[in-house]
Amino acid sequence: MQGKENALTKSQLIDAVAECLPHIHRTDLETAVNTVFAGMTKALKMDERIEIRGFGSFSVRRRAAKEGRNPRTGQPVLVPSRRAPVFSPGKELKARINGAAAAQDGDSNVA
Repeated sequence: MQGKENALTKSQLIDAVAECLPHIHRTDLETAVNTVFAGMTKALKMDERIEIRGFGSFSVRRRAAKEGRNPRTGQPVLVPSRRAPVFSPGKELKARINGAAAAQDGDSNVA
C-alpha cells in the first residue's frame, strides 16, 4: 500500500486544474472543486449513487450491526450498523491505470 507521501491532496488537485486553466482565478477553481465535493457528499448522504463516466461510481453500502471484540480486554462489544461510502472504478479507469503500469514495467526492462 502506498504511503501518504504519494497522496494527491485537494490543494494539489486545485493546482493541477489551475495549470490547465490559467485564465481562471485560483480562488474560483477552489470554489468549483469544493462545490463538486460538497455536492457529492450531499448526494451520498441522501443514499444517491454518483456515476462519473470513464472514471467510476460512488455509492453507499449499509453495514449491519455485529458483535465485535474490544482488542484490549477481549470483551464482546456491539458494533452498531453504519453506512460506508464505496468507490467502484470504471473499466476505462482500470484500463488507463493498467496500461500506464504496463508501459512503465516495459520501460524499466529496457537496457
